[in-house]
Amino acid sequence: MRADVTIYFIRHGETDWNAQSRYQGQADVPMNETGRAQARRNGEALRALLPSISKFNYVASPLLRARETMEIVRAAMGLEPRDYALDERLKELHYGDWQGIFAHDLPNIDAPGIAARSRDTFRWRPKGGESYEDLMVRSVDWLGDVTSDTVVAAHGGVSRVLRGHLFGLDPAAVPELPVPQDRVLVLRRDGMDWI
Repeated sequence: MRADVTIYFIRHGETDWNAQSRYQGQADVPMNETGRAQARRNGEALRALLPSISKFNYVASPLLRARETMEIVRAAMGLEPRDYALDERLKELHYGDWQGIFAHDLPNIDAPGIAARSRDTFRWRPKGGESYEDLMVRSVDWLGDVTSDTVVAAHGGVSRVLRGHLFGLDPAAVPELPVPQDRVLVLRRDGMDWI
C-alpha cells in the first residue's frame, strides 16, 4: 500500500451466527436484517464522500455476507450494486473444526484448544483452520497490491490484522481490536478514523 492511499474498510453486517456467538470463519452465512441495516448505514456514511469516492476501487471478500454488504453499501451510495471486484485473500480467518460451534459449547468440545488459544491467540491454529498470523500473511499480501484508494467489504479478522501490520501493534493485541459492524474504518499509513 502506497503512503498516499486510503482504505475505507467495512466489516460485513451482522449475521445470526454473530448474534448467537457462533464461530463463523469461512462458513458462508448470510446477513440478518440487523446486518442489512448496518450495511445501509455504512453506505449512507460513505455517500457523504461522493462524488470523488465513486472513482475508487471497490473490492469484497467472496463470502456471501461481505458481497451482500458491498452491494447494499453501493446501492445506498447510488452506485451500481454489483460493480466491484472479489479477492479470495480477504476471506475471514478459517476456524477449522470450530466453525459452526457455539462459543459456550467449546469447553465441552475442545478444552485443550481453548487453553492453547488463551496462551497465544495470535499464533494458535484450530485443527483444520488458520491462525491470526496466517491471516495476516494473506491479508498483507493483498495490501501489497493496493495502489489506489479502495473501499473494502470484508471481515473482522482481516480488519484486525491489517491494523496490526500497518501500525506495528503487538501481536497479542491484534485479536482483541474492536471490529464494529456499523462503522467504516478509514485506514491510512499515518493513522485511522471511524466514520
